Amino acid sequence: IVFGDWSSDVCSSDLPLFSPENSETPTESIQEIIENSIKLAQNAVVQKAPGGGTTITVGLIFGDQITIGHVGDTRLYFLYPDGRIDIKTSDHSLVKRLVDLGQITEAEAKSHPNKNVLYRALGQSEPFRPDLFSATIPKPGYILICSDGLWGLVSDEEMFRIAKNSETPSIACSKLVDAANKAGGPDNISVILIKVV
Repeated sequence: IVFGDWSSDVCSSDLPLFSPENSETPTESIQEIIENSIKLAQNAVVQKAPGGGTTITVGLIFGDQITIGHVGDTRLYFLYPDGRIDIKTSDHSLVKRLVDLGQITEAEAKSHPNKNVLYRALGQSEPFRPDLFSATIPKPGYILICSDGLWGLVSDEEMFRIAKNSETPSIACSKLVDAANKAGGPDNISVILIKVV
């Protein structure tokens, strides 16, 4: 899964890492593969869209584990059947930093004038490292990846309700986009939902 809130033809794909068509065994760890992929995306944005920027969240599921690479303010959530919602990524935004430092509250962050200002994003000239980590996926449950065009307008509880009560993840994604649009939809709205059984 590769996910960001901006799209272009800046990335290409090769054969899957683990498939009958690919007989080569990777010499790098999964985290190194993800980190190098994000660096390639960074270079592509800088070269092909000078002055542009975007976020990226990458997840590679292997068995019961997901390895995540993250830059920006897209979010990856785990949704559990009992209603628990666990945000696995941390926003690289000025407002999130202010919340973490105790200078503003979560409620103030929602209407802060600089809520879309990122201190780490693809396309920035400053060298950076993505957040890289692994986690055990929820079984059963959902993996939700979405841009701030969704999580900034629709509550975590509403996102969970829509995911749980929709017939398929595809239908849930459409309903989530509709909910964000009904709430004002001032930003792009991107969402991926994976149901884990």
